[in-house]
Amino acid sequence: MAKRFSVRRQRGFTFIALACFFLLYLPIATMVVYAFNAGTTLGDWQGFSFRWFTSIWQNDAIVDATIRSLTIAPIAALVATVTATMAALATTRTAPYRGMMLKYSLINQPLMVPEIVTAVALLVVFSRIKIWTGYSGIGYLIAAHSAFCIPFAFLPIRARLETMDLTLERAAADLYARPWMAFRRVTLPLLWPGILAGFMLAFVVSLDDVVITEFIKSAGQETLPTYMLGRLRRTITPEINAISTVFLSLSVVIVTLFFFASRKKD
Repeated sequence: MAKRFSVRRQRGFTFIALACFFLLYLPIATMVVYAFNAGTTLGDWQGFSFRWFTSIWQNDAIVDATIRSLTIAPIAALVATVTATMAALATTRTAPYRGMMLKYSLINQPLMVPEIVTAVALLVVFSRIKIWTGYSGIGYLIAAHSAFCIPFAFLPIRARLETMDLTLERAAADLYARPWMAFRRVTLPLLWPGILAGFMLAFVVSLDDVVITEFIKSAGQETLPTYMLGRLRRTITPEINAISTVFLSLSVVIVTLFFFASRKKD
């Protein structure tokens, strides 16, 4: 009898996999290690110190950029998650109709279009709005991040809805529950892990975004990623490593929560 094909048993597969993980995580580990470097040079280890972690909290520009990032990201994630939830319900809790796949494609279009194209398009639109209204606050950043994060929130929410049994909602309707009551008492509790996963994914995407923010922001509206990009164009110190390490830690926590929220079973 012919042996069953298995990718894991192919010659050289283990070596290639280990090499890929090594090349991926070695630079990250090196960055984290040198965040604790006491010296001022990135590649010269001069002893262990928390100097740069203390420095970033005493840097007013970093604190201001961090506050702005942590203001934009949760608002954008919330708007994107609410919009994505309504879109997911509209494309799963209804009979198939003409144009449904077109709507699905339009929702996920930002994932296919290069981010710089989206950034340029938003820049053109928002520049006209700024001329008409005279407003140049962070509302544009929130709107841009919200629009870009919708497909990231939509995917886990829609995936969760597709695995949910419709019979429970039908049973609620048979018991004379109105649509809103059925949604609040039946659909929402079952959908909650997907909503939470979508929110956290949108939050991370918004928090880490550089390209769209760089095009949309006005003067004095630096976020933490754009601030780091500006520093990399000038003098590079282990302070950048410290900021990146904090970002990495936050991302690990959010991804861990995303994992547990996504695997939660009914």
